[in-house]
Amino acid sequence: MKKIIIFFILIFVSIAFLLQGIFLVKDSNLREEKFFLVEKGESAFQIGKNLEKEGLIKNRFFFDFYIVLKLSQKKLQAGEYSLNPSMNISKIAQKIISGDVAKEILTIPEGWNLRDIGWYLEGKGMFQVEELFELVGFPLIDYSITKDLPKPKDFSADFDFLKDKPKTINLEGYLFPDTYYINRGANLEEIVRKMLDNFGQKLTIDLRNEIKKQKKTIFDIVRMASLIEKEIKTLEDKKLVSGILWKRLKNKIPLQVDATITYITGKKDTGVSKAETEINSLYNTYKYQGLPLGPISNPGLDSILAAIYPENSQYWYYLSNSDGQTIFSKTLEEHNYAKAKYLR
Repeated sequence: MKKIIIFFILIFVSIAFLLQGIFLVKDSNLREEKFFLVEKGESAFQIGKNLEKEGLIKNRFFFDFYIVLKLSQKKLQAGEYSLNPSMNISKIAQKIISGDVAKEILTIPEGWNLRDIGWYLEGKGMFQVEELFELVGFPLIDYSITKDLPKPKDFSADFDFLKDKPKTINLEGYLFPDTYYINRGANLEEIVRKMLDNFGQKLTIDLRNEIKKQKKTIFDIVRMASLIEKEIKTLEDKKLVSGILWKRLKNKIPLQVDATITYITGKKDTGVSKAETEINSLYNTYKYQGLPLGPISNPGLDSILAAIYPENSQYWYYLSNSDGQTIFSKTLEEHNYAKAKYLR
């Protein structure tokens, strides 16, 4: 009888020992996050050893036991995890089993161009500007005549909305502006694909059918939307400006969009000089008739919708004052008066 009692006591003590090892934390006061890397192909025992070495768990034995008990040796996923010593082994293990890796938050505002995105990623210490350009294409470059640069990756096989975009220009316009939660350690191509996928989701079947109905291309719409995004703030005004620009195109009148000039020069201010309007670039809508060679920014959904659904009006001209208000004019005389009044 005593042996049976002792046996059950030992069982109880062993279970209690294991449970406290698994469910009690190493230090409840240490909540500072640590990034813990699980390499591809690492065994559960190696992961447990590294967790103990990094001071995240008391003893790797409890981690190993828990993983074996759960039959999860082959379910542990590689990646970088945000962990701390106030998490117990059960919680740590579940994170690694589920692949709940640490996230990097990227916020791309509407109207940013490739240079803006590249500088942003470089500023976060993730990638160099040149790495982005080498993957998606350099700004202003026409690869049909440029032989000194490696051609960017062609994503059109995976994203059908890129099929009418010339392969000789970059992906400007298609990296949809939004807030992205990226797995920490993700490579640049994964991030670009996430942005392209978002663009594809926003450009619904109904919108694509409407573009076809108008006998336009997605590329035309993106180019137009990129101009509207850089010039106008409100959706109502964007639709009016869209109507003006499409009307000018139809009547073979130069668009004369200032934002195309600042895209070429890289200037942040909106002022454009007479000399700058003479710059020899196919992005220059003062010098060359029609839409620019490619988009000049990455437009948001409102600008895309405005490009697809322009509002007809009697206006032929517009300008934005210092407060961002759009001033519309029906004649060149009215437009010149507005320039003298609002752009002094």
